[in-house]
Amino acid sequence: MPALPAPPLPPLPPPRIAPFDAGMPPDDAQPLASRITLFDAAGRYLAGRPPGTLPLARRAIDVDGRTVGWLGVARAARPGDALAYAFLDQLGQSLWWIAAGALLLSALVATLLARHFRRPIRALEDGARRLADGRFDTRLPAARSDELGELARHFNALAEHLAGAEGARRQWVADTSHELRTPLAVLRAQLEALQDGVRSATPDNVDAMLRQVLALNKLIDELYALARSDVGALECRPVPLDLWQLACEQAGAFDTRLGTAGITLEIAPAPARAQVLADRDRMRQVLDNLFENSLRYTAAGGIVRLWAQTTDGLLQLHLDDSAPGVPDAALARLGERFYRVDASRSRAHGGAGLGLALCRRLLEAQGATLGFAHSPLHGLRATISIPLTRDGKA
Repeated sequence: MPALPAPPLPPLPPPRIAPFDAGMPPDDAQPLASRITLFDAAGRYLAGRPPGTLPLARRAIDVDGRTVGWLGVARAARPGDALAYAFLDQLGQSLWWIAAGALLLSALVATLLARHFRRPIRALEDGARRLADGRFDTRLPAARSDELGELARHFNALAEHLAGAEGARRQWVADTSHELRTPLAVLRAQLEALQDGVRSATPDNVDAMLRQVLALNKLIDELYALARSDVGALECRPVPLDLWQLACEQAGAFDTRLGTAGITLEIAPAPARAQVLADRDRMRQVLDNLFENSLRYTAAGGIVRLWAQTTDGLLQLHLDDSAPGVPDAALARLGERFYRVDASRSRAHGGAGLGLALCRRLLEAQGATLGFAHSPLHGLRATISIPLTRDGKA
């Protein structure tokens, strides 16, 4: 018997569950499961989405050839939503490939950056190892403009400083050995001559040997004082002192020797103030070295002039001598250890080249300075600058 046609659907009843739509997103933004409605064979609402204003697409539910219900699906308000959902679904599947690609790209970039930074760091490590091994000629490429390039430039400056210090140390040892060898060699020759009977132990020969011993002792004392100043152990006991009066006393002690050498000593009038804080013995040692230097290197018929001035709270004590002078290139090096001017002020006049260096260190230990310049007398000017005291206080 043929199946009877479906009866016409009656009007849909109003929703029985009013709160169902509360808080729901718009119809065109809800997933498929929230847009399905189930009706019975007569078209009455059973379950699912309550019928609304959206049109429903209905399909019969047949069991053994008999319609037992209807399934309705609400259509979206915008037909493009289906395409959007399909695009989002496809995009979600592609995200895994995108994430995997991004991870591989990040790993590649990280590897390249690590190599970019690892190379200069390894060079710095290797350079530090070479410096530790005493290879002070090590230098790093410093073409980079970042922090690693700045670090390389600081490394090169440190290496250059260490190379200079090592060169100075070697020169110090060589010069010290040479200066000690000379008086010892002379003394040994004189003693061997006495031992072999070539020379007799006359007062003159004994005096000659004694002069070598005294020269050797003076050199050792200067080396010892310089070594102590290097480690900050040079002892100075500053007391209130009239430096001009002390300088005049030391000049008087050299007056006879200067006159014997044909050199005139000139002493200017005393300055208005000359009270300073200084170690009397150390300052006397400085003045003796300066007067000895002028006596040794000033030609006969010359002049040694002592004068002083006060300026900006400083006492400046000047000692000028006459020709021969000092070349311009040598002025900046006066006061270096073992340095001698090769021309007029040469080693032929004696001395180891330590006196002025020792003077500079002794003055620095007392808060004073020693400077050198050309003298108006066409010789050398040595200037001691030291702060004046105020009412007995520095």
